[in-house]
Amino acid sequence: MKAKNPISKKPTLDELIFGALSQLHVLHYNGRSIRRYQATWYRLIKFAKQNNFKDKLSEKLIIKFLEYYEIKPEELTTEKSGWRKHAEYNLRILLQFSRYGYFERIYTIIQKLNVPSAMKKVLNEYVKYCKEKRYISEYCANERIRQVSLFLDFVAAKQDVNTFEQIQPQYFSEFIISLWRFSTKTTSRVVSDLRQFFKYLFLRDLITRDISKSLPTVHVSRDAKIPSVWDRELVVKLLSAVDRRSPRGKRDYAILLLACRLGLRVGDIRDLTLDQIDWEIETISLIQSKTQRPLTLPLSNEVGNALIDYIKFSRPKTHYRQVFLRSKPPFIPFGKNDHLDAIVKYWRELAGIKFRTKQHHGMHSLRHSLATYLLENGTPFFVISNILGHKSTASTMIYAKSSVEMLRQVALSLKEVDHVK
Repeated sequence: MKAKNPISKKPTLDELIFGALSQLHVLHYNGRSIRRYQATWYRLIKFAKQNNFKDKLSEKLIIKFLEYYEIKPEELTTEKSGWRKHAEYNLRILLQFSRYGYFERIYTIIQKLNVPSAMKKVLNEYVKYCKEKRYISEYCANERIRQVSLFLDFVAAKQDVNTFEQIQPQYFSEFIISLWRFSTKTTSRVVSDLRQFFKYLFLRDLITRDISKSLPTVHVSRDAKIPSVWDRELVVKLLSAVDRRSPRGKRDYAILLLACRLGLRVGDIRDLTLDQIDWEIETISLIQSKTQRPLTLPLSNEVGNALIDYIKFSRPKTHYRQVFLRSKPPFIPFGKNDHLDAIVKYWRELAGIKFRTKQHHGMHSLRHSLATYLLENGTPFFVISNILGHKSTASTMIYAKSSVEMLRQVALSLKEVDHVK
């Protein structure tokens, strides 16, 4: 549920924060989360009064506030402490509220969205269509429905829409503006999900005009973003930090090796079953969750021994066929939405790993790192493509850019050393 009308006149800072806190309550934020926002916003009020700022929110006020408390945007969140950890994001939310009169939850419970019952029926039919006619995986189909549901909840709250026929092209623009906090790539995917759904509605004669054509095309360059890559010594440091004597350590070590050494995607690691490991010919064979293409990789001694160590000595006795189970009762497989990043974070922080530049450092970044290392070792593109399970070498070409970027950073570091000398 969102505020139904934008704020008509610019409120005072006190009024703005009161309205934003009310919005948090409307969106069912818990008390702990609300106090986290208060910690930043109340300090902002105090700072504004002490430094003779006008009683209005402005970007200049935010910049001066961050400078005063030495909160640097380029620093990783994990390097900040206390209320400073979330201060920058909390201020962006407040700025969003001042501009548009609303903001949304980061994590939305779909069941609580305000989607009219007639629309819900069509959504359920669309899920079935995606799975049975388009052969889209359950996770991807549910993600499509999530994005469409967020849009329908948005227009129901702001425009009092109850039927698909009432939706106007301009509503798309308003919704896309609300995605300000997301990357271009994420926004592009959301727009694509909406376009596919409204094409479906038109082809099913559930709407009289194809309004999917009014959705903009969000261009995302294939090589616009450089993959995050770990320095080789940091990967060694990460693996060395894992306590391989403990049940959790044995499991996590095997998981990390599958990403670092074989480059498996998170979904394929999470869903790996005992039946997909052939100990006689020392291979792992599976159908990739993302591409639905078969993939067979050799099982090295290092990876094989780590798997045996976990399966034989630490894996709970259970009827589940998935290799990796949660380390605490109930001993069940990881959920479909678990990206295993907590595993990397736990051992990374224990190892005291710091990165030279701001970058992603989750499980998927270890897959990126392997691809870059292989490229730097002179491995042909088609071999890397086969290892990573890419449909074509075009997807692998992006790692050439990350390799060049790493070399550039090293060159800059050497220049700095020479300058000091």
